[in-house]
Amino acid sequence: MTRLSSATLCLAAATALSAPAAAAEMRLMTGPQGGVWVPLGGQLKDMWEKAVPGLSVQSLPGAGIANVRAIEDGKAEVGFGNSISTVDGLAGNAPFPKKHENICNIASLYPQYFQMLVPADSGIKTVKDLKGKAITTQPRGNTGELITGQLLKVHGMSYSDVKVSFVSYTDSVEQVKDGHAQAFSLGTAIPSGAVMDLASARDIRLLDLSADLDGMRKLNPGYTLVTVPKGTYPKQGEDVKVIGYATHVVASCKLPADQVYAMTKAIADNVPALAATSKTMAGLTPQIMAEDVGVPFHPGAARFYKEKGITVAAK
Repeated sequence: MTRLSSATLCLAAATALSAPAAAAEMRLMTGPQGGVWVPLGGQLKDMWEKAVPGLSVQSLPGAGIANVRAIEDGKAEVGFGNSISTVDGLAGNAPFPKKHENICNIASLYPQYFQMLVPADSGIKTVKDLKGKAITTQPRGNTGELITGQLLKVHGMSYSDVKVSFVSYTDSVEQVKDGHAQAFSLGTAIPSGAVMDLASARDIRLLDLSADLDGMRKLNPGYTLVTVPKGTYPKQGEDVKVIGYATHVVASCKLPADQVYAMTKAIADNVPALAATSKTMAGLTPQIMAEDVGVPFHPGAARFYKEKGITVAAK
């Protein structure tokens, strides 16, 4: 073997070893048909295939909890998640049967808002004032219902301390409209169509939940504080702080750091394309992407954020 051919073979071998191990194919778990995660997944597929040479992304339907399970079990490499349920997965809390240890954060994409509405002329100023009152929230097992129960717990209460109805958004709106309920809670994007419907029928007030954040984070560190800007709803004259959680992208911690770095950078570089699919993505910045939601970041993502002057907790 000549010195030239030997050097050529060594170079080829080194190139092969440096290429991302998962660059051939990567499975991306999105959401159920009809939801925004499916078209957003299509956007991520296109931008990641351009950012990582040789990468082929297979987009698959899923859901927040199912996606975390699939990554942990090796049935997918990346997917969308909701921060609070992802944190439960890491901890092994129900509905997860065990601690999920192969889940790393890549980026937060947009916030979800837990909102508590009361009639504007009611004397209800804080969650503590709900004791003995009739309230409505979503059917059991829904995110909004889960958060409602936890918020009561922070104040030393449970559903037995209120008169609660577990019903649809539509039924909740009707109960508050006709006076059968004094509060309506829900977790969703803003502005909420259900809240707009309620506000068109009677004056309402959005409770400020900023004082509840510390207690909520003790129950689940995935919670954050988000702002509902003034004017989001009729006669809302000031910003209101509420409990938030994030839609984020999670990945197998086993993915190569170089690949995840390129994937994270591609998200930051293509915000306009993502915002064209979902307006909630407009204004996404590396600072928002790097928000601490209680899930450690992949080392590749952490490297990208470090270049932007942002330090994150990595796996």
